[in-house]
Amino acid sequence: MTQTIAPRAAATTTGGVAFRVRVLLLLLLAVIGAVLAGAAPASAHAALTGSDPQQGAVVSRAPTQVSLTFSEKVAMSDGSVRVLDPKGKRVDTGKTTDLGGTTYGVKLHSGLPDGTFTVTYQVVSADSHPVSGAFTFSVGAPSQTSVALSDPAVGGGVVGALYGVGRYVSYAGFILLVGGAAFVLACWQRGAGVRPVQRLVVSGWLALTGATLALLLLRGSYVGSGKVGDIFDLTLLGQVLQTKSGAALVSRLLLLAAGALFIAVLFGAYARRDEADVTDASGKDDGSGKDDGSGKGGVDVDAEKRDLTFGLAIGGAVVAAGLAASWAMAEHASTGIQAGLAMPVDVLHLLAVAVWLGGLSALLVALFRAPAETQIDAVAVRRFSRLAFGSVTVLAATGIYQSWRQVGSWSALTGTWYGQLLLIKIGLVAVLVGIAWISRRWTAQLSEAPRTKAMATAGAKAGTTAGATALAELRTKQPTKVPANSRDSSSEGSDSRDANSGGSNSAGSNSGNSRRAAQLARQQAAVATARQKRLRDADPARAGLRRSVLAEAGVAVVLLAVTTVLTSTEPGRTEEAAQQATSSSSQRSGPLSLKLPFDTGGQDGKGTAEVTLDPARVGGNEMHVFVERPNGKAFDVPEVKVAFTLAAKKIGPLPVTPDRIATGHWSAIGVQIPMAGDWEIAVTVRTSDIDQTTVTKNAKIG
Repeated sequence: MTQTIAPRAAATTTGGVAFRVRVLLLLLLAVIGAVLAGAAPASAHAALTGSDPQQGAVVSRAPTQVSLTFSEKVAMSDGSVRVLDPKGKRVDTGKTTDLGGTTYGVKLHSGLPDGTFTVTYQVVSADSHPVSGAFTFSVGAPSQTSVALSDPAVGGGVVGALYGVGRYVSYAGFILLVGGAAFVLACWQRGAGVRPVQRLVVSGWLALTGATLALLLLRGSYVGSGKVGDIFDLTLLGQVLQTKSGAALVSRLLLLAAGALFIAVLFGAYARRDEADVTDASGKDDGSGKDDGSGKGGVDVDAEKRDLTFGLAIGGAVVAAGLAASWAMAEHASTGIQAGLAMPVDVLHLLAVAVWLGGLSALLVALFRAPAETQIDAVAVRRFSRLAFGSVTVLAATGIYQSWRQVGSWSALTGTWYGQLLLIKIGLVAVLVGIAWISRRWTAQLSEAPRTKAMATAGAKAGTTAGATALAELRTKQPTKVPANSRDSSSEGSDSRDANSGGSNSAGSNSGNSRRAAQLARQQAAVATARQKRLRDADPARAGLRRSVLAEAGVAVVLLAVTTVLTSTEPGRTEEAAQQATSSSSQRSGPLSLKLPFDTGGQDGKGTAEVTLDPARVGGNEMHVFVERPNGKAFDVPEVKVAFTLAAKKIGPLPVTPDRIATGHWSAIGVQIPMAGDWEIAVTVRTSDIDQTTVTKNAKIG
């Protein structure tokens, strides 16, 4: 009975673990799919803030060069800026020049025809993200153009999706590698000899290494043509190696080589040292009369272990900080305001995330996959609880600074995609901290029984005695298991067979008994393991901790996906600056024109007032007002007045009284607009001595 029930119980336990792992894996795949399905091409972290000629401008003479101004430094090569005439022919020299600051230019050929010209640009921002765009200007007068910009935006397509997956996997690998190793060294040193924990850390190293190599190959196509065929272009790879991003990826690979040595020591010599300490602590003697085979006492063994732990901690911290710096020196933190302070803060932020979430993953593996004889104890869980609390504190402090630096204003926090993603991330962190608080309560209630050492002893006894017991039973009771009729029917020839076979039958019987004994030993070991797992899981605090840690891991997967998208999204501060620059420089491509219907209420009091403002920018403007009847004919009204109000800045109303030029035509020269913004334009029309009305309309000026 027990031999059939025990495997079923063990299978049930294993099936439950496998089900939870499958659910977590499906959640991971769903999050990645949602991110990739809803993600647009990578946003530009350097925004075009100005150009000469301006976007949509009409100039009287063809310029000798076109200049572009960005919100930050960009990497630009020959051919990064192209200028095309109305027929689609390139009219630039192809050589770009740095004009100082964040302004870059390209020379144009002489003798350009009139018409609409198209300017396209494709550069790489200082934080490693590709930037592309286009705008038009006209010489003489606008015209039709044959230029069709149908190519996908830079950073998109299949290559962009693969690059996004590579970024996610690299972050996940970094977290598992650094956090798992920190968990072993700081919280559960016995975990260095636990195979599931070893596989977790090694998987993190493999994921980070593979993703880094993939990003290095994808980089040239990602910031360039976006073609899959260019992934293995060695020329592009050579160009990538000369950039800041390429240097960061190569540095990461070199650090990962040092990380491989660290893992080898941690799971090799260090794990064996810990196993030797456990054996010494058990009070057993090997009969050699020596302490440890080296002529050193127990105190020296402890000192050697402390020295090895200290060395691994220092070396691991250096490698982990270097890996984090490979992101900080090439992405968001490396550009913008206070870059010198932002980079070390970003390193601390990444390390805090890795220690917290990576340690959480290691704890999850220890609770669900560690063998019963090496089950994690309450002391290690409490150590991680304190370590996680410190990591969250560092994470909050560095996150507040990074949020201020990247968002810049309250309006950007809610009005930009970066700010909205940041709010989602903050919400997920709050949920994660809440679940961690529940886990902390379960940790405080953890029972120390059954003790790990007792479980190990019981497991060892069960494993070593099962085979001997089974073999003894088989040898003593084997004859009684043979059916009587078979024994009777073969009794006549048994003596002759025994005499002829000699000892061969005995040897075969012993071999069969050994196989059956081994099978019975495995079954009894499975029963013992299932019994130990039941004893382990009987502690309600431990079961509650496993559930809460599993929930934490699920939220952490989503949090990592949001963080990955956040790092490839244009910061709110930059987006707002670009919006302001666009509204001030290219909101109007020509004179502002507004039509305002009116009705004074008297006889023949209906009509339309059309207000034009040229060039509709900050400074002096020329204003014209045309008053027409409903049939479209000029309306000769006695008086027209105009007023401008910028309510957001509490400016105005600024009155303007235009002069009558002709029937239905009023004009004013030198109308001053002091500031760019959303202005309210109020037009007062009087059609008789007593009939007049005021109509208003808003328009962006400046």
